[in-house]
Amino acid sequence: MQQQHQHHNQQHQQQQQQQHQQQQQQQQHQQQQQQQYQQQQQQQQHQQQQQQHQQQQQQEQHQQQQQQHQQQQQQEQHQQQQQPQQQQRLQPDIR
Repeated sequence: MQQQHQHHNQQHQQQQQQQHQQQQQQQQHQQQQQQQYQQQQQQQQHQQQQQQHQQQQQQEQHQQQQQQHQQQQQQEQHQQQQQPQQQQRLQPDIR
């Protein structure tokens, strides 16, 4: 939820870019850096469930800044939306 408050100013521009995020990702280098840092924190904390949930909230809150970058990771990591859930279940069970 940290990123939702941090990027409350730039999200409006990203809302339009969100639709064309794949093409605009190249121009959004600043957003990518910030987003990577946030996503890394979430990955370390294994809170991918929240991440996918945030994507839905981001659309309502117009936080396309995160949304665009989360989708990019999903494409590279084969839909992180589903993978995270599996990881979160597996790790707690192992421990």
